[in-house]
Amino acid sequence: MAKLTSRKENYSQWYNELVNKADLAENSDVRGSMVIKPYGYSIWEKMQAALDKMFKDTGHSNAYFPLFIPKSYLSKEADHVEGFAKECAVVTHYRLRAREDGKGVEVDPEAKLEEELIVRPTSETIIWNSYRNWIQSYRDLPILLNQWANVVRWEMRTRLFLRTAEFLWQEGHTAHATKEEAVAETKQMLKVYANFAESFMAMPVLQGVKTESERFAGALDTYCIEALMQDGKALQAGTSHFLGQNFAKAFDVKYATKEGGQEYVWATSWGVSTRLMGALIMAHSDDLGLVLPPKLAPIHVVIVPIYRGEDQLEEIRKVVDPLKEALQSKGLTVKFDDRDTHKPGFKFAEYEMKGVPVRIAIGPKDLEKGTVEIARRDTLEKQFVAMDDAVDHVHGLMDKIQKNMYDRALQFRTANTHVVDTYDEFKRVINDQGGFVLAHWDGTAETEELIKQETKATIRCIPLDEETEAGSCVRTGKPSARRVVFAKAY
Repeated sequence: MAKLTSRKENYSQWYNELVNKADLAENSDVRGSMVIKPYGYSIWEKMQAALDKMFKDTGHSNAYFPLFIPKSYLSKEADHVEGFAKECAVVTHYRLRAREDGKGVEVDPEAKLEEELIVRPTSETIIWNSYRNWIQSYRDLPILLNQWANVVRWEMRTRLFLRTAEFLWQEGHTAHATKEEAVAETKQMLKVYANFAESFMAMPVLQGVKTESERFAGALDTYCIEALMQDGKALQAGTSHFLGQNFAKAFDVKYATKEGGQEYVWATSWGVSTRLMGALIMAHSDDLGLVLPPKLAPIHVVIVPIYRGEDQLEEIRKVVDPLKEALQSKGLTVKFDDRDTHKPGFKFAEYEMKGVPVRIAIGPKDLEKGTVEIARRDTLEKQFVAMDDAVDHVHGLMDKIQKNMYDRALQFRTANTHVVDTYDEFKRVINDQGGFVLAHWDGTAETEELIKQETKATIRCIPLDEETEAGSCVRTGKPSARRVVFAKAY
């Protein structure tokens, strides 16, 4: 199996090669779109399952809304349409016809839609049109819904998982009687995302709120989780939006209060996407391939027999079958790779590329000694373990690997978080080192844009858990109440 380009040599090429060689995804013939291959999709399914349980544990239910949105809906909320207008794919006709010259087909000009349809870039408008019919009284609230779906945003520059014209995601849309309930929901879902990122992805994240210029189109506040990738760039891993009453007013969604009055409903929306796949890859993987946290690995353990001839393989199989069964009884997924078309060395490289957390090798000498060789993917450490102890040892390794991956990513983030006070230092760190840069900002969109133009760094978030600290803006010298997090980002 051909080696990957190293991360130091060319990080972008390393990423693209890894997505391809680990069999995660490939580019489609449809411009900017991807094919998620079975191994990649199985990781996404693990993410889905974990998140879906977390959503349901917090009282949410799943629903599904149309892929197509009437153009008039999108134009009802001014900030929303402005934010998405340049990314919208538009359906104008509903039929094709054969060309007169017999060479293919063409759009039938007589099949023009009365109202053009937008291919869903996000679902606030179509959902709030339904909520108008569902909500009459305070008794109908809250509505706590989530949708698993695909969306289309016509991106010009694409990269597998990180930015594609079509991608998979979930989008939560909730309706509440009071502002306080909606704000609490927004913050609760941010914590759900942070918990998922850290507990399942083994990826530490910063929780914060976006600046006004970085907010979701139509939101009053956007909360986010930000992760640091191994190349020193930030990646927005999830967002939760407090929408206020903007969409309720746009779609005239009111409810009768207990006192008999009429009030507009308060709203939230929140989502994560297959971009998390890109984050998972870039947060942990190395020059040998993927490094997957056990909680999201499609295969926990691969067993590779080392043998000559069918007789040796049959002797090994007698040991492997009960070993595999015992590991599966512990809740682990196990693959016994007894293919005779590839040598053990090829298999070792293949499963390192695919990020399988634990590899077990068994050969004739191991049978004699009553041992197996166990290799960890996260540290590449190998050790011989007594056959009788192998199941408990491997099962215990899963928590150790999960924790080690988180600790290692946290250490990397800590080492690459910099506090700066001057603009010269700011530019030097951003350009030479990367990472998260904590610096004072005067709170104006003008200064934010100026710094972005001069350094390509953006304000990733205003941290929720940092204490206020008076100082001077790193760019203008004007008073600043606290530091914010800058970084170059995906």
